[in-house]
Amino acid sequence: MVDSTEKKETIMKKGNESSSQNGGVEYRRAKGWRIAFSCSSSGLMGMTFYILMGYASYVANVGYGIATAVVGFILTATRILDGVTDPIVAFLIDKTKLKAGKIRLWAFLGWVIESLAVFMMYVWASGKGHGVPFFIVTYCVYVIGYTMVNIINQTIPHALTNDPKQRPMVGIWSTVFNYFVPMFLSMAIMMFILPRYGEFNVPMLGATCKLCVAVSFVGLIITIIGISPYDKLEYIGAPVKKESVKLRDMVSLFKSNKALQMFIVAGASDKIAQQTISQSIITTLLYGIILGNMQISTMLSVVSMLPSIVFAIIGAKHAGKHGNKESTVVWTRACMIVAAVSVVFFSVLSRKPQIILQKMPLMIVFVILNFALNGCKMSVTTANNAMMADVIDYEFDRSGNLMPATVTGTYAFIDKLVSSFGALIATSSVAILGYTATMPQPGDAYTMGIFWFTMAIYYGLPLVGWACTLVAMKFSPLSKEEMVEVQKRIAERKGDR
Repeated sequence: MVDSTEKKETIMKKGNESSSQNGGVEYRRAKGWRIAFSCSSSGLMGMTFYILMGYASYVANVGYGIATAVVGFILTATRILDGVTDPIVAFLIDKTKLKAGKIRLWAFLGWVIESLAVFMMYVWASGKGHGVPFFIVTYCVYVIGYTMVNIINQTIPHALTNDPKQRPMVGIWSTVFNYFVPMFLSMAIMMFILPRYGEFNVPMLGATCKLCVAVSFVGLIITIIGISPYDKLEYIGAPVKKESVKLRDMVSLFKSNKALQMFIVAGASDKIAQQTISQSIITTLLYGIILGNMQISTMLSVVSMLPSIVFAIIGAKHAGKHGNKESTVVWTRACMIVAAVSVVFFSVLSRKPQIILQKMPLMIVFVILNFALNGCKMSVTTANNAMMADVIDYEFDRSGNLMPATVTGTYAFIDKLVSSFGALIATSSVAILGYTATMPQPGDAYTMGIFWFTMAIYYGLPLVGWACTLVAMKFSPLSKEEMVEVQKRIAERKGDR
């Protein structure tokens, strides 16, 4: 035991980390700047490709001559592949047992595959007479690389720290990067690249691709620098079981891990609601028809960034003090209260809701409610992101297998499967209002039917999702007290090996 202790102390020095002790458990804590560098992966690597692939329909049309309707079908169909690849790639990542770690390796491989795929799609093959099959193949290759990077991004917080006070703060940096990187990148594309070429043509899309890949490469380097001390078995841990992860372990994970089951119920119910209300047709109903000003939606999105980040910091502090489960419950209840107040506010003014943006006091109330709801949602997201690491530790304690990628991959598979129904729910629902041949347009005639339908979808559907979250958290074993015991048992098992 003396040798083991001495080894642990040496590792801590090499890892550039500090430690904290609470409840008889010694936790490792990562340096702040390394957390910032490591979490840049989600923004500088993940979101740059996300922004780029937002132009996939354009490159398919102008670069490969694919009709718009066909493009939509192709991009929707590939989401199935995206979901299927998650557990497969996750299984392969967890099978990788290198003393030097695997986060950097898989992040690099994923980035290389993504970069080669988009360069082929946007630069090398675009406008060269290739058709549908070539576009589909390159897009599928991109999906494989994207899956690698995405799963690695979700495992990084677990590798950085096991301190319950620090884990929620890890998500703050991801939030910052995920907010600001797309904003500045989109501005660069719209203000500099598009005006230079005048339209969305092959050269313009090629230049956009080069910019996005360059930014993502910077993110890769920064991520590698930040995560290097923690990308080792000494930090991410080795399984108590000596054998490698097997397929039956994945089945057992889904069937027996109650924490993961409840986490999926909470996450999926919220996600399908958020995916539905984020559809442009629902946004059009609320802002373009009920409020009569479509532009206010974009303005609120930009202005609410700073308050949302402030709420994320507050939420992280709360989660660190009370636990991720309790914080999820508190902020979910806050979401429900604000949403209910918003419905009452709109209902009082339902005869002429356009007056909300015409009278300053009413506009102030609306903006405050909007900021409060977005902020509470952000706090829930912060707690949920930290809870994923708790689920990974819970599985380690339950089965003896440390499978961070498999846990996140299983969740991602179901999450993507569920979220894909968001567009279907939105488009099917508006048909009830009579939009069968056309979509809602800003300036369409306002009716009470549109009002109550929009209230039911925009606020009512999330309320159902939040209610499901509260029920799931009631049965979740991931209390603050239980996670302390989990960390104690994990430490004991590691010490006995």
